[in-house]
Amino acid sequence: MESSSKTESTPKQAMVYICGECHHDNEIRPRDPIRCRECGYRIMYKKRTKRCILFRYYLKKNMNLC
Repeated sequence: MESSSKTESTPKQAMVYICGECHHDNEIRPRDPIRCRECGYRIMYKKRTKRCILFRYYLKKNMNLC
């Protein structure tokens, strides 16, 4: 019963998308319409993450050089 209350209390995370027409940043949550809040355009691009991501093949390549 506690697990269901925890899932209900956590807010839905909004993702940031960029409008394909006016390049405005839009925060869109699940179940929100995919539409720019400034111009109404429907083509949105997901904003690139700023987190450092290293892939497995890159690490293997560097290990072989050492």
